[in-house]
Amino acid sequence: MDLRELRYFVAVAEELHFGRAAARLHMTQPPLSRAIRRLENDLGYVLLDRSPGGVALTAAGSALYDEARSLLAQAGEVRARVAVAAGSAVLTVGTLGDSAGEGGTRMAAAYRERHPGVQVRVREADFTDPTTGLRAGLVDVALTRTPFDDTGIGTRVLRSDPVGVLLRGDDPLAGRDALTSDELAGRRWFRLPDGADPIWRAYWGSPTGDEDGPVVRTVHECVQAVLWNGTVGLTTLTHRLPEGLTAVPLVDKPPSDLVVAWSGSRPGPLVRSFVRIAEDVHRSAA
Repeated sequence: MDLRELRYFVAVAEELHFGRAAARLHMTQPPLSRAIRRLENDLGYVLLDRSPGGVALTAAGSALYDEARSLLAQAGEVRARVAVAAGSAVLTVGTLGDSAGEGGTRMAAAYRERHPGVQVRVREADFTDPTTGLRAGLVDVALTRTPFDDTGIGTRVLRSDPVGVLLRGDDPLAGRDALTSDELAGRRWFRLPDGADPIWRAYWGSPTGDEDGPVVRTVHECVQAVLWNGTVGLTTLTHRLPEGLTAVPLVDKPPSDLVVAWSGSRPGPLVRSFVRIAEDVHRSAA
């Protein structure tokens, strides 16, 4: 039994599906299945009940899952301590808009407690780059929102948030319980910067193509564009709004996922620890 097999097992236990776990681990399904079989043979117990629809944990699997998460966390801390001793313990975190949110305080406290010797730097990006600098190597890990081009980038979903239309309080549509995209035809939408990720632009831009409002690069600029100019745009319904603004659910728009993201298939120990802490914080909040 080695740490890699335990990491594979944890992924399958959390996804309850070999295909999804393999995609999460950036590997194919056959070697993942073989690794789990080796782990079961080594321990002498069946860990997973397999079926065409997925898998379920056995009693032995449930016990191992708790122990495996603890062991992997301890291993990550050992690697992080080595990095601290080597004088290279710096983690740069990219954020976008409200991506840190209320969980940011709890995440910072938990990370400081687990890695007191690590220096954390925060880089806030604008809407041009939803990866917040991952592709350019400016950050080690990112708290951001989907969808965007995730080629070569690993992600873990922390929360899915419904999306609505951001309106001024005196807008004729402000009192509605819900809206559809068709009802917004002809309205002036704020625009995303030139060069923004095309997938990101397609989701957050105007669903009707009416982007003739001001260009916005940050959440604050979005808010000000609506307040001052009466333009409209999209926002998550979990975002706290200032007085004078409201958000009406857009029923034909899929939710936006809040994710933690990293570059490559094998993040370092400080990033892996950050991902685990982010998951734990948002799981406890849910």
